[in-house]
Amino acid sequence: MKRKLITLVLSVCVLAPTWAQAVVEHPWKGKKVAYFGDSITDPRNKASNTKYWGFLQEWLQITPYVYGVSGRQWNDIPRQTAKLKEEHGNDFDAILIFMGTNDYNNAVPIGQWFEEKMDKVEYGHQYVKRMEDRMRRTPIMDKSTYRGRINMALDSLKRTFPTKQIVLLTPIHRAGFYANDKNWQCTEDYVNRCGEYLDAYVESIKEAGDIWAVPVIDLGALCGLYPMLDSHKQYFKDAATDCLHPNDLGHERMARTLMYQLLALPCTF
Repeated sequence: MKRKLITLVLSVCVLAPTWAQAVVEHPWKGKKVAYFGDSITDPRNKASNTKYWGFLQEWLQITPYVYGVSGRQWNDIPRQTAKLKEEHGNDFDAILIFMGTNDYNNAVPIGQWFEEKMDKVEYGHQYVKRMEDRMRRTPIMDKSTYRGRINMALDSLKRTFPTKQIVLLTPIHRAGFYANDKNWQCTEDYVNRCGEYLDAYVESIKEAGDIWAVPVIDLGALCGLYPMLDSHKQYFKDAATDCLHPNDLGHERMARTLMYQLLALPCTF
C-alpha cells in the first residue's frame, strides 16, 4: 500500500506541469493589440519576414494593428495615436510602444521631465487649513527633447485611451548600420552628436513608466540580443552592413521574451 501511494505521488508530481499548462491561459490570447514604433516594428522593413508582433499573432492569436514607420522617433507617437483612434476607435485592447533608437541616432537632447516653480496651495494638517507657498512641478511638453516628446506622447495617450493598457518597451542594443553614405550609423559604444550614449535613452523609458504609471518591459536587457559581439550577429539582417535590424531569429527571440513578460500584465481592465 505504501509503495502504491509513493507511485501515485510521483505520478502527480510528473503530471503537475502539464496540468498547469492546461489551466493557465495567456491573458493576451486572442486580444487586439496596437503596435507603435519604428523600422523594427514596420511591416515594410525587409530585415525579417516575420516581425515580433507576427510571432505573437501566430502563438497567441493576437490581432495586430501595426503603426510603426521606419525612421520615426518619439515625436511621431501622437500621430500614430491619432491614426489608431481614427481607424479603430476604442475597439482594441492594448498598445505596445517600441521606440527610442532613432532619437538616439538623431541626437535628440535628453532634456528634463519637469519644470519647477513656486506656487500657492491650500493645506491643512493638525491646524486650520491655510494657503502655503510650495514648489510645484509640471511635465515639460517639448517636442525638441526626448523626455519632452515622451511627456507629450503619454499625455496624449492617457487622455485619448484612459481605459487601455499601455506598455513601453526599451530599445534593444544596436551595432553598426551602413546603408549608404547618407545613412551610416555607428555602433552604440560611441556617444551621439549631443554626447549621449544609448543607455540614457533606455533609462528614460524606464523612468517614464514611473512618471506616467505605465508598465515597462526592459526588452533591451531581457531578450538577450547583443550585436556588439560577433556571436550575436546571427540574429540581425547582415553581419557586415546591418546589425541594427533583427532578422527572423532575432524577432522570434524578442517575441518569446514578450510572450513571457506579458503573462504578468493584464491586457484589459
